[in-house]
Amino acid sequence: MRFLIITGVSGAGKSLVVKYLEDLGFFCVDNLPPVLIPKFAEICVQSRGKINKIALVIDIRGGELFNALFPELNALKEAGLSYEILFLEASDKVLIKRFKESRRIHPLAPEGRLIKGINQERELLSEIKRIATYIVDTSNLTPRQLKEEISNIFVEGKKFDGMIINIISFGFKYGIPIDCDLVFDVRFIPNPYYIDSMKRQTGKNDAVREYVLGFNETIVFLSKLYDMLEFLLPSYVKEGKSQLVVGIGCTGGRHRSVAISEALYAHLSGKEHRVVIEHRDIEKDSRGAKK
Repeated sequence: MRFLIITGVSGAGKSLVVKYLEDLGFFCVDNLPPVLIPKFAEICVQSRGKINKIALVIDIRGGELFNALFPELNALKEAGLSYEILFLEASDKVLIKRFKESRRIHPLAPEGRLIKGINQERELLSEIKRIATYIVDTSNLTPRQLKEEISNIFVEGKKFDGMIINIISFGFKYGIPIDCDLVFDVRFIPNPYYIDSMKRQTGKNDAVREYVLGFNETIVFLSKLYDMLEFLLPSYVKEGKSQLVVGIGCTGGRHRSVAISEALYAHLSGKEHRVVIEHRDIEKDSRGAKK
């Protein structure tokens, strides 16, 4: 029997994960009071295999009842039942954005500032996070990518111990992405925008890519960028960092930053880290652009 406890910060995507696990054949219960965990587990055992994949969402919505979680988990161990814990995480900036967009109230800040509720929740969840079997940071994951991550863990058995690297191309004229950990300015590379045949294309087009990547400055820059990341990534992982956001910026975010980001994505893909790419501004200023 696979017995899973789902927890984590509010707004990190627990509801989505429940849907994905249900699709994978898990029997899911949301917001179960911890005191009912042993009894529920007993019922599942007595089903004699009819209920063999269980996922329980237990978080701070239970209020004071949440404090009973650790004693009840100990009761499971004493009964000889093993369990796993999936902890969902997200950055403060992303959580605030999600709450404002959904117009939801944080359960620990019904009348106060969101950030106070978020900080208080992190403190309350710190111990359960410390013993979690899996920690998934959803800050920069799309619903599709989160579904893939859940499938990797609970279907293919891949416990991902590396880092999720998010590569974001952007235009400086639209501002630097607020969640970037590292930002690289590639405006030193000659701009294809001023060549009529490339002006309306993007860095994903072969002609633009070959133009941008063909300069000696670009070749040297990419070589040094690869070397720096190969040096940094193991140290980030060692210090417990699970996600890295790398911003590549040019003027408008359509040509140079896109081509460089695609090159970096190709270089990092297939290695021990999971790589996600996003071209934030590629469709801006696209009047007359070829699709």
